[in-house]
Amino acid sequence: MLLHRLARPLLAAPFVYDGVQAVKRPDEHVGAARELTDQVTDRLGREPLSDKQVKLLVRAHGGATAILGVALGVGIFPRISALKLAALTTPLAVVHQPFTTRNRAERKEKTAKFVRAVGLVGAAAIAGVDTQGKPGIAWRVTNIRQRHAAGKATAGLINHPKG
Repeated sequence: MLLHRLARPLLAAPFVYDGVQAVKRPDEHVGAARELTDQVTDRLGREPLSDKQVKLLVRAHGGATAILGVALGVGIFPRISALKLAALTTPLAVVHQPFTTRNRAERKEKTAKFVRAVGLVGAAAIAGVDTQGKPGIAWRVTNIRQRHAAGKATAGLINHPKG
């Protein structure tokens, strides 16, 4: 329990920081976001988003990331918050993937951001499935079904007339 009280705020810190920075300074993130939004709109056959729309998207993403990071850090729906943070961080890993970059300096910078994003996705995913030693929903459902089936079988044996 003590580990969770320490680890969750530590995990939440980069999400909160990055989210707040994106809200305060969206221009620093618009270039990377532009790459991804252009790919998505192109595949959907839509017009590219305007700079104002991309900036708004960056701020919304940053705000959601910061809010979910705070929720994770203070323990408000920590599993749901962590899984949503993993989902919100996945596009950042895609944007920062270094595999198509030819420029060596840019590749080095993208690699660092990519590795950080992938690490955060993994850590958030682990936090999202952590039940703190308590049975998860899947176990509870299976256990209820097994008890129900065992109860029916037992009831059939007890109430069955011998003959």
